[in-house]
Amino acid sequence: MRYRYWLTLTLPMFITTAYSTETTSSEQEFEQKFEQKIEQAIVEFEQTPREYWSYHLSRYENEEGDITQSIERYTPAADIDNPWVLVSANGKVPTAKEQEKFVKTKRKQAESKGSGGNFSLKLRELINLDELQLVTNEESLIIMSFPVQLARLGDDAAGKLQGRLTYNQQEQFIEEIMIVNSAEFSPMFSASISELTLTFSFIKIDSAVLPHQHKMDMKGRFALFSEIDETSTDTYSDYQYTGKPDKSLSK
Repeated sequence: MRYRYWLTLTLPMFITTAYSTETTSSEQEFEQKFEQKIEQAIVEFEQTPREYWSYHLSRYENEEGDITQSIERYTPAADIDNPWVLVSANGKVPTAKEQEKFVKTKRKQAESKGSGGNFSLKLRELINLDELQLVTNEESLIIMSFPVQLARLGDDAAGKLQGRLTYNQQEQFIEEIMIVNSAEFSPMFSASISELTLTFSFIKIDSAVLPHQHKMDMKGRFALFSEIDETSTDTYSDYQYTGKPDKSLSK
C-alpha cells in the first residue's frame, strides 16, 4: 500500500450530544460513572493475553481499483519462531517464494513491534477519558463521543478528527470505535486527505476482549495529480485459545 504506512488502521459519521455547553454537577457525576466503565473496559482489553490466541486474518485492499486479498493464520504454539502461515494469496495457494517473503515480512514486523501477534492498537492512546461525552445511554449499549489525536496523521490533523465509542452494557466491553475527519488535512508533504473513516470492532470470548475487524476508507490527493482512493479491511476469525507457548518447541 502506498499511503497506509503512516496509518495503522477508518465511516463517515456525525456525532451529536445531548448536552449543552454548561453541565450540572449531577451530569458530571453521570458522565464520570460511564468514564469509569470505559476505563475498566480498556484495562480488560490490555490484560487479554492476545499472543496466546490463534486466529485467521483475512485481508482485503482496494487501491484505486487494484484489489489484493489474502488469508493468514497465526498459531503461537505451532512454532514460536515462525507462528505465521500464508494460507492464500488472491484466492490461490501461495508459492514457496511467496511464503518465504511473507514469513520474512512478519519477522521484521515482530522485531519492530515486539511480541503479541498482529495486534498493535493502543486504546489509551486513542481514547482520552477526560474528554468523553455521553451521546446515548440505552439498556444494551452506551455511545460516547471524543476528540481524536493521532500523532501518525501529522500536526495538521489536530482538531479535525472525531471518535465515537460503542460500549456493550451486557457484556461490559468496548464493541466498536469509529473515527472520522471533519475537515481536510495533510498527513505528509504533498498529500491531502478529504475523507477518512476508521472502524475498529471487537468481540468478547469468555473474559477475553479481542479484535474482530479493522476497516479503513480514505480519499484524497497526492502530489496534486494523483488520486487517493483506498479501502482496506482486516477481519479476525476462528479464535482458539492455545495457552502460553512451550519454548522447548523452538529448540
